[in-house]
Amino acid sequence: MRAWQVHEPGEPVDVLCLENISDPVPGPGRILVRVLAAVVNFPDALLCRGLYQVRPPLPFVPGLEVCGVVIGTGEGVTSPAVGDRVVGLSVLPHGAFAERTLMDAGSALPAPAALDDAAAAAFYVSYQTAWFGLHRRAALRAGETLLVHAAAGGVGSAAVQLGKAAGATVIGVVGGPEKVELARGLGADVVVDRHREDFAGVVEDVTAGRGADVVYDPVGGTAYTGSTRCVAFEGRIVVVGFASGVVPRPQLSRALLGNYSILGLYWGLYARRSRAEVRRAHAELTALVDRGAVVPLVGERLRLADVADGLQRLADGTTAGRAVMLPDQRAANHRTGLLPQGAEMGRVSGRGAGGRRGDPHEGVS
Repeated sequence: MRAWQVHEPGEPVDVLCLENISDPVPGPGRILVRVLAAVVNFPDALLCRGLYQVRPPLPFVPGLEVCGVVIGTGEGVTSPAVGDRVVGLSVLPHGAFAERTLMDAGSALPAPAALDDAAAAAFYVSYQTAWFGLHRRAALRAGETLLVHAAAGGVGSAAVQLGKAAGATVIGVVGGPEKVELARGLGADVVVDRHREDFAGVVEDVTAGRGADVVYDPVGGTAYTGSTRCVAFEGRIVVVGFASGVVPRPQLSRALLGNYSILGLYWGLYARRSRAEVRRAHAELTALVDRGAVVPLVGERLRLADVADGLQRLADGTTAGRAVMLPDQRAANHRTGLLPQGAEMGRVSGRGAGGRRGDPHEGVS
């Protein structure tokens, strides 16, 4: 099969090699999956660089998030069955930037029937992360104000949609005018272009000085420190990641004086320790998909041959929404604009030019 392998750490475009390798063999409790779609994620760039918390032995195939059809099962597997379309995480070192990959049978979930392969792949981690962040950690309530950083990115766009589905007023922070329009299309009530406005000041104005009840922050750095200036009394800041590359100091004295909470969210720990909760969240999220309340934002659809370039652009911060690889796609669909009028999120291809090289606030996961 064809697969992208990493033989030494470095920048994705420099170290990813498209090679012909043997199919992986599913051991006990695992399934062999024909890859229908795989998401190009920021953690994949960290894997290539050797900076991710998991470091598979070299050489390895990156690609964590996948939608595929089961074509083989290991010992002891009774579900899912051969022919089932599933979503979930690949098992490293046999990642999903390939024609076939391995998954853990116990964590593979049914792909929502209402979503195409690309959208189904993009649905899994971002919406699970947003669901646990907003509902399990922050206990977001209808009528509250939610501030979402990187609202045009894969992680942030999910939080915008789930916040609206929960009845919150959503303020999105993005970088660039095209991403402003994209976040509005996602349903954000107010969108702030951080290149032009101080988001903390906008939050104070919109809420008449009360501040944001919940902050969803996958960025860190100045996004976090600015949020501490506009979080409400008894508000909750959910720390999802540090796409800016800067891990901020927690400013505990400010948290004490402001009576707000700082909540960490590492969804992968739920995936390992609370599979029943993950399945419950998946059922609720699938119901939202069926109602049309959420549709994953697929910003770009790539051929297998385009993965290295696509992952590098994501690492450089020049993508919006989720970039998804489809091995059977013959031609790449990108650079056609963000969410064209009349197009559906999750079923369109195209990327915007709103990002700047070296600006990691958008296109994160």
